[in-house]
Amino acid sequence: MNIKVLIDEEKLQKRIKELGEQITKEYENKEIIIICILRGAAYFAIDLTKNIKSDKLLIEFMQVSSYGTGKESTGNLKIVKDLGVDIKGKDVIIVEDIIDSGITMSNLKKYLLEKGPNSLKVCTLLDKKERRKVEIEADYVGFDIPNKFILGYGLDYEEYYRNLPYIGYNEE
Repeated sequence: MNIKVLIDEEKLQKRIKELGEQITKEYENKEIIIICILRGAAYFAIDLTKNIKSDKLLIEFMQVSSYGTGKESTGNLKIVKDLGVDIKGKDVIIVEDIIDSGITMSNLKKYLLEKGPNSLKVCTLLDKKERRKVEIEADYVGFDIPNKFILGYGLDYEEYYRNLPYIGYNEE
């Protein structure tokens, strides 16, 4: 695979620090529940939470999909691992690696809103707006990216390449 660097490690970490500082200011003296969407957002969520200065921060994990076995969304939200905490009345931030078609995130937001959080925001590392199929905007965006096949820093190709410390794309 011929991988080119789209966002290098230094630029990535600088932007994550900025997002953490922004969230710190907006949620001062509030309890925050970060919901990391597995597996892709794990690297981002861990680095992000290290940059949120709060002693009232919880991190929870969900694994969801709307892709089945193909590369196109089925439109149906499949919950592989659900929340282990009650979010009713809480301030919640969904942390995702990438928003592409928007279908999975749109369905996930509807699902979580039914659980009655005080607030629900979305933080995505990467936003690929030109592939949107549904209207959805993230509250916090790391980088707007072009329509390329992205991997690294949690994003995979057949479960490999997640451990790259940068965001790359396949130039084949």
